[in-house]
Amino acid sequence: MASVAGRKYAADERRRDSDHESFLVHRRMRWFKIAVAISIIAILGYALADVKPRPNGGSWYGYILGTIGALLIVWLSLLGIRKRAMTAGRWSLKAWTSAHVYLGLSLIVIATLHTGFQFGWNVHTLAYGLMLLVIFSGIYGIVVYSMLPTSLSNNRREMTKREMVESLAAIDRQLEHAAQPLGREEADLVIAALEQDPFGYGVWTRLSGHYRNSRTEAAIAAFSDVRNKSEAEDRVRALLGKRIAQLQQIRRHLRLKAMLEVWLYIHVPATIALLGALTAHIVSVFYYW
Repeated sequence: MASVAGRKYAADERRRDSDHESFLVHRRMRWFKIAVAISIIAILGYALADVKPRPNGGSWYGYILGTIGALLIVWLSLLGIRKRAMTAGRWSLKAWTSAHVYLGLSLIVIATLHTGFQFGWNVHTLAYGLMLLVIFSGIYGIVVYSMLPTSLSNNRREMTKREMVESLAAIDRQLEHAAQPLGREEADLVIAALEQDPFGYGVWTRLSGHYRNSRTEAAIAAFSDVRNKSEAEDRVRALLGKRIAQLQQIRRHLRLKAMLEVWLYIHVPATIALLGALTAHIVSVFYYW
């Protein structure tokens, strides 16, 4: 009985360790080692294959590499479907993702050797180029997902996005009330700042973090230039400063979120285009065979 309990405890410990383990080092980097082994075997095969003048896409070795590469591309593209099935064990989502990353990188070696380093303006090179685009966009995704979540968490300062927006709305209400004693010109500056949509910017503005024509910044600059400010003007300027600080926090949040998500707008469409180009590549090869 004690032995059974001990085994159960050890299994639970291994499961907890696996839960905190990154997919990049899953099972002691098993899929990295497999991918390296596959790449080495492909390189040695290319060097030793008895094909004159050298192996290429139309040689027997080229067909072998092409078949392996095509099957890998189709299998790797199924990760999106696999994410909808939550399972544990050898083929858990973490294991699948680890295989997806490292076998995807091995495709660079397999597909390049398959081409025999022969490129041109044709569907074959198009498929190869799309494959590289998919792989390198995936590398970008790995990098940002390993680095940016910590920055995102630090920027939030234990606030949700909704709480950040609600904080901005509270400052706006205070500003609207504080601006009532001001003159028409000063009040118009505050109204213009409040009417500007803080989220009405495109994805490239969010990615760059450079927000042009900020009416809040224009308003605080105008109030900073005023000499002998009244108590109402001092209060408005302080609230504008708080508004800028809150806007900056929200904009940093949006920028980090955009950096986390933008690669998918390249990776997924490029994968679909790759599958189409790969189909055309295979059909044309067998048509002219």
